[in-house]
Amino acid sequence: MHRSDKTPWIILATVLLLPLISISVIPFYDTSEPRYAEIARIMAQSGDWITPWFSPGIPFWGKPPLSFWAQALSMKAFGYTEFAGRFPSWICLLLSNAILLRGIGLLRGPRIGLWTAIIYSTCTLVYISSGAVLTDPFLALGTTLSLVSFAVSVRTQNQIKAEGKPRHGGWSYGLFIGLAIGLLAKGPLAVVLTVAPISIWYAMNRKSVLLATSLPWLKGLLLMTVLSLPWYILAEIKTPGFLDYFIVGEHFRRFLDPGWTGDLYGTAHKQAYGMIWYYWLQASFPWGILTLIAMLGALRSTRLRSAMQAVRQDPWFSYWLASALFAPLFFTFSANILWTYLLPSLAGFSVLAAGFAQQLEERFNFPRQRLWPATGLVPAVILILSAVAWINPDLRNTERSLVRYAMQHNESIPLLYLSTPPFSAQFYSGGHARAIQASELAQAIKSKAPFYLAIPKDQQDTVARMLKKAPSVAFTNKRYALVRIPAGS
Repeated sequence: MHRSDKTPWIILATVLLLPLISISVIPFYDTSEPRYAEIARIMAQSGDWITPWFSPGIPFWGKPPLSFWAQALSMKAFGYTEFAGRFPSWICLLLSNAILLRGIGLLRGPRIGLWTAIIYSTCTLVYISSGAVLTDPFLALGTTLSLVSFAVSVRTQNQIKAEGKPRHGGWSYGLFIGLAIGLLAKGPLAVVLTVAPISIWYAMNRKSVLLATSLPWLKGLLLMTVLSLPWYILAEIKTPGFLDYFIVGEHFRRFLDPGWTGDLYGTAHKQAYGMIWYYWLQASFPWGILTLIAMLGALRSTRLRSAMQAVRQDPWFSYWLASALFAPLFFTFSANILWTYLLPSLAGFSVLAAGFAQQLEERFNFPRQRLWPATGLVPAVILILSAVAWINPDLRNTERSLVRYAMQHNESIPLLYLSTPPFSAQFYSGGHARAIQASELAQAIKSKAPFYLAIPKDQQDTVARMLKKAPSVAFTNKRYALVRIPAGS
């Protein structure tokens, strides 16, 4: 194998391994990551594998449990650390790459399969999500498995249909396993994000596709049901009201009501309509920007137009285009959105981008070496930011250093927050950080038990008046000043 043939594999391997540095050194910054990490920690310590708990006594109905299962198992294996919480998302990236390498390799050839994986892995959102405690990497894994499996299965069955009865291989069940993963990771949205591109493509190609016999529909749907439905039933039995909140609230009211106040666990993310496309530019960077530049160039360049036309001639072009565009189109008129909603769309986009890169190379002798700097842009920036976070972890809102200071100096003394403890404080203290209200503070100060008190920096005067002197600050971070309240102050 020539050196140039090895280089893309070296790039992909490097891109996949670099997140292991970031997931080990960056603290959990409030609010999303430590919130999900705390839910997983409670699951691991409580042994309750049915209901994720937002906090003791409050069930978390916002998401199904697949990501929490994986994170809780990881914490049991590696300890209650940032690495353990983020490791399952990194595994999702590896599995998604394996699916793209093998599946797109079968559909379009090994080179396009390899570059699809490289482009996918170096999109900003994919790379960041691979090192974060989120549910979205599991959703993306499910949708990627479903969409790639469907394409491989249909193409394979169309090739052998002349031989008689179709033979369904492993890829034929991938669609249904992917749907089950999505249902347990995010819910019915996974079905929508998978079925919509399939339906659009089939509507355009139904005369040439025998869809009814291309997949083992009965066995596959039964498999999907067996894998996913039992948890939904058990969750409703254990905490009645779950299905109404999760199905109706999270999947309809959240997106249709800009001022939805039913979120039990945070605040609605109200954005202007159409903001999802700005998020798409961020999520797909740098490849989305490069693709748009090429499209603009095609307005003047006949050669670029011919390359794009060649990509469009692929029978599966409309399929990957639908999978790339459906999510941003779906959320265009949604008010409560996050950029992570775009993660499932980036696999289809990467297939198209890799196909276009192939056409440039074949038609214009465009060396792919020119794309190598783009593959390293996002990993390099994240690596630099990881080094900054390692040197100065308190640049953003995290309670890791404060909690560690309190526990290292006297672990037996309670740690109280003059407010609700942030999620990072709950995680790093193992659930021992507690809230105390200002009305309760005077009595606590007079008690015979010492404690650490984390005071919001704008409330230090309140504590000083109660103590009748300025407290001696032991540690500070961006939000809090930590003081030790001695017994009987």
